[in-house]
Amino acid sequence: MKKEITTMKMLAQALNLSISTVSRALNDHPDISEDTKTKVKQLAQSKNYIPNIFAKGFRKHKSNIIGVIVPNITHYFTATIVRGILEQASMQGYRVIISESNNDVKKQNEMFHTMIQFGVDGILASLTKMTRDIGNILPIIDTLPLILFDKVSDKIPCTQITINDEEAAFNAIEHLINIGKKRIAIIKEREFSYTSEKRFAGYLRALKEHQIEIDEKIIISVDDISLQQGKRMANILLSLKERPDAIFAITDSAAIGVIQTLNKFNIKIPEDIAVVGFSNSKHAKIIEPNLTTVNQPGNTIGKTATKYLIQEIENEDDTDLMVKKTIEIKTELIVRASTFSVS
Repeated sequence: MKKEITTMKMLAQALNLSISTVSRALNDHPDISEDTKTKVKQLAQSKNYIPNIFAKGFRKHKSNIIGVIVPNITHYFTATIVRGILEQASMQGYRVIISESNNDVKKQNEMFHTMIQFGVDGILASLTKMTRDIGNILPIIDTLPLILFDKVSDKIPCTQITINDEEAAFNAIEHLINIGKKRIAIIKEREFSYTSEKRFAGYLRALKEHQIEIDEKIIISVDDISLQQGKRMANILLSLKERPDAIFAITDSAAIGVIQTLNKFNIKIPEDIAVVGFSNSKHAKIIEPNLTTVNQPGNTIGKTATKYLIQEIENEDDTDLMVKKTIEIKTELIVRASTFSVS
């Protein structure tokens, strides 16, 4: 038997009041007497009445709901961003609907349209790494506020919240150079990944500034920058006639896979080969030796993105506030036992 959902109309009929009176009583309107407010609220509580936020949003043309689209919510870094979004949204009186695209462009496009159908006031999105055609995303900007974070695109004219990927990678490589490493390999994603290319640019700039020759044989590109791929790519690098003396992986997962392979072959870390990762995941402090990595402040990214989105939602008529911008959140290199300390 289907359970009956209590509506405002049912409350009004039970109390012989108009629907508008019940609505105002539930919202503590000053025109409604305290006696009526008490009766309405007591009945609403006894009947487990829950307001329909979508209907309410439709009437007010504002739902106080933010839509969030991410490639993979189980990823540690993404989870820290989402936590920041939830905290900031709650603080500013907004609810959040979260959906993941599973790095599927078609599903991502469906999620954008679903969020609009749900009547969200704005959308925060981290794009799939396969997003190249932005034709389905551009019309959204004309519909409601959109802010991109983490996985962004410079082809989309909206505010974007990122980390300083290129500078962070540059600092990581420079750290390896400062501890005496000269043959530094990189494990990155293939060319369609925005963040990967930014980190690769930092890698190249550090080598050039320190007059270190760039060797294509130790630049490894993969489709999936995972722990398993880190293991596989480490095996490939170890098979080279001239092995690298350091490996920079653009994710902690791949870097941890590298460490596991080096440990398997009893290669001294960092004396023979140093390893640096990127994201400062919880596993970076568990693997032996502990992983030197770039700390990405996910919570700060989530809070910053949410602040800017709500600002756009609530000030749509203010042209100064609606100017599109790119906000770079600073990162920090956390030096641990997988590299020599600078000191």
